[in-house]
Amino acid sequence: MSKLQGTVIKTTGSWHTVKTDSGNQIDCTVRGKFRIKGIRNTNPIAVGDRVGIEQNINENTGIIVELETRKNYIIRKSTKLSKEAHIIASNIDTVFLIASLVEPETPLMFIDRVLVTAEAYRIPATILFNKTDLLNDDQKELAEVYQYMYESIGYPVLLISAEKEINLDELKNRMKNKTSVFVGQSGVGKSTLINKLQPGLQLKVGDISETHMQGKHTTTFAEMHHLDFGADIIDTPGIRSFGLVEVDKNEELSHFFPEIFKLSENCRFHNCTHTHEPGCAVKEAVENNDIPFTRYENYLTIMEGDEGDKYRKDIYAN
Repeated sequence: MSKLQGTVIKTTGSWHTVKTDSGNQIDCTVRGKFRIKGIRNTNPIAVGDRVGIEQNINENTGIIVELETRKNYIIRKSTKLSKEAHIIASNIDTVFLIASLVEPETPLMFIDRVLVTAEAYRIPATILFNKTDLLNDDQKELAEVYQYMYESIGYPVLLISAEKEINLDELKNRMKNKTSVFVGQSGVGKSTLINKLQPGLQLKVGDISETHMQGKHTTTFAEMHHLDFGADIIDTPGIRSFGLVEVDKNEELSHFFPEIFKLSENCRFHNCTHTHEPGCAVKEAVENNDIPFTRYENYLTIMEGDEGDKYRKDIYAN
């Protein structure tokens, strides 16, 4: 067997396609187990990983024997009840979070959970509100409100339409010379968008369930695509929910809400959780509309779980 280095460009269960540094693609299995910080993860190898492989000379297959240290990764809980985690992608330059206000509507909680994860691993994130061609006047106004809200925090936002190719040139400019990952719920148009960015890929596009107005899964595994204009994009399966992993809620969560972290130094207590303490600069900013209320609500929900309801009642009472 010969030793080669390469990048994982597709994972399908126990098989992983590795593109070697010389440009060949080799299907590989894994030798041994690779773990991160003792976290139980369902997939030891993720798209974007740099690996060392031993190739079987007699066949175009190989074995992954080495996993290089990851620069970063996006990770989530496998299911709400699972203690295991799933690595969505690794070694990423930027996250493009694809959302939609219609067919289906993306909850702001989903957006904020993805943003928290990106902040935790210091991965720049851009929000793409897709399907703008389907919006009525009220929905267009709401999209502009969300754009202003997230841009005021520091997140770039693009209002796009993959179907009508609105603002796709600007998106291409932001993707050039980078490895990006597309993350979003089922049905928001990830596959359609990639097909428009790279005609000829012909990724399968799904329909929307009329019963629940949710997308049906069409992408069933993560895969990296090289695009002609000089970008690599990792397409991921649609995600219903995004459970956080490796975030200490009491010690770290507020650090990953930039607008909250910025004001936290003005709180009376250095270990303020911004939930119930007196002299909290963050709660004061929420009351003065200096921090978006929806963001603070979602912070409470993530911070305290079910107890977040108690704190929201306190806010409304005040």
